[in-house]
Amino acid sequence: MSGQSDKEANAPLPRMTKEKAEAWAKHWTESMARTAKAEIAPGTATANFTNCLGKKNESADDGRFTLSYNARVKLPKKQHAEAIRAIRDALKKQGFEIVGYRSDSKQKPANLVDAKHPTDHQFVSAGDVTDELLTLVVSTPCLLPPDAKQQEF
Repeated sequence: MSGQSDKEANAPLPRMTKEKAEAWAKHWTESMARTAKAEIAPGTATANFTNCLGKKNESADDGRFTLSYNARVKLPKKQHAEAIRAIRDALKKQGFEIVGYRSDSKQKPANLVDAKHPTDHQFVSAGDVTDELLTLVVSTPCLLPPDAKQQEF
């Protein structure tokens, strides 16, 4: 029998306001930028909130959401591989599982790291976009506002 049990489907979600989630994601992108020895390019940070979908594409009406936060840093191409390696190493030290990595490849992006936290389930990614830009991404798991009553399935 496949699929998740009702107990798993209704496990308590982490609670956070959208404002706190955005501040948290901003902190993570700024930390990755510092690790890359770069600064976030003004006007490039964006927060995209979406409704959570369950494993069977179910949707709840309790306010749960996910956040994908993106920012770009300006960095010369010759520093991209070193910056992505540094971000990868910092993420490993913080307990992230590296789920994708490449450096100076012929593929696009040439330099990339993708990582997921094994218990908190946030996803982070860094990769080159152009010869002068890296993109930094932080995605949250499904979060529930602190005052919401979690809907059960």
